[in-house]
Amino acid sequence: MRAKLLCAFLLTALTAIAATSPVSAQQNTSQYTSIATKGCQKFETVKVSGDEIAASFDCRGLSGYAVVVGEDDLRTTVAIGFNRMHAKDQPSFGQGFAPFNSVHHNLEWRLDAKTRKPFATIQRWFIADNADLNKDSRPKTVGLLVVTRTPPGASCHVAYIDVRANENPNALARDTTDELAHKFDCKKDKVHIIGNKCRAAELAAPK
Repeated sequence: MRAKLLCAFLLTALTAIAATSPVSAQQNTSQYTSIATKGCQKFETVKVSGDEIAASFDCRGLSGYAVVVGEDDLRTTVAIGFNRMHAKDQPSFGQGFAPFNSVHHNLEWRLDAKTRKPFATIQRWFIADNADLNKDSRPKTVGLLVVTRTPPGASCHVAYIDVRANENPNALARDTTDELAHKFDCKKDKVHIIGNKCRAAELAAPK
């Protein structure tokens, strides 16, 4: 009988502790949208001698947000805004990487636990490594997770996580986003390279 009472007491105590523990506090969450160009609207093109060398696509983001994807000479940029023109005015529209690159279609949005509004995105980039060629003499690609701040306020790159160099890069990217994106100043702060660094981090680092 005493043992049952003790167990009941411990269970009640643990339940009370859990109710006030940070673990039970509201957590930021993620939602996903696609920026596959087949589902986006192409609204700008650049052609040379009849060949298209650059284009901009208006892709649907979460409600109230537009995602503009720019493709220029096999290099990609992704910008977030309240609409197409707002997105094009963001710093992120001009942030890319020197080697040829592309992006994964899935765009992860981090939502604030209290407001349920997005404050940043996470997306995987594939960057060509010209120093590592495959059997067809084409550059292999390395993976980089890019954390991008979203409006209100400016949209810009916040942090890079080298996929190959870190054991759980997606979890690291979410933790980084939750810690840094809200307070990141696009005008003053430099992009952080978080975690272990390998070839992707080297190729992404500003020269």
